[in-house]
Amino acid sequence: MRAIRGLLRALVLAVLAIVALPPAGASAQSYQLQPGDILRIEVIEDPTLNRDVLISPDGRFSVPLAGSIRAAGRSVDQVQGLLTDALANNFASRPTVFVGLTRVGEQPFAEEEEAPELHAIYVLGEVASPGRIDVEPGTDILQLFALIGGFTDFAALKRIQLRRLDAHGTEEIYALNYEAIERGLSPYGRAELRDGDTFIVPTRRLFE
Repeated sequence: MRAIRGLLRALVLAVLAIVALPPAGASAQSYQLQPGDILRIEVIEDPTLNRDVLISPDGRFSVPLAGSIRAAGRSVDQVQGLLTDALANNFASRPTVFVGLTRVGEQPFAEEEEAPELHAIYVLGEVASPGRIDVEPGTDILQLFALIGGFTDFAALKRIQLRRLDAHGTEEIYALNYEAIERGLSPYGRAELRDGDTFIVPTRRLFE
């Protein structure tokens, strides 16, 4: 009978040695457990305690007769020692406890920075790419002109209109001279765009 028990114990040890293999690139002694990891627990003297446990977000797991064990930040060997100590008072002699890491929990992704809300700008008339353009906050008028790809040969560059709604919903119209903006003679070039701004580039008149 003892021979059979010895054989069974050797078999359990062999299985646990496989189960307790550390994750790739880490060793059982150096790897620090973390929430989400799953541990396999085997107690030779009481198989009813054998189970897989999940390390909870607070870094702990629970086992009957042992209570709550803190595992996060500790190695598998350290947790095995703590669990053995916690169970010892329930057995006539110190129990034989094995703890193995069966699965490494998924690492939470770092929170991505929320992208800034874009401004919708509308450009009509004699431009290379009319329509809606979404720009980042802080984009100015001169930069917008670069984004639209230029003007057609028929654009009235001195009579560009910017139509903008004020805080009360009233439309305001600003006259822009692209040639003056391009030469740095107009302060409007560095004016920041607002969501909903509409630019109209009219067709130049005869001899204009």
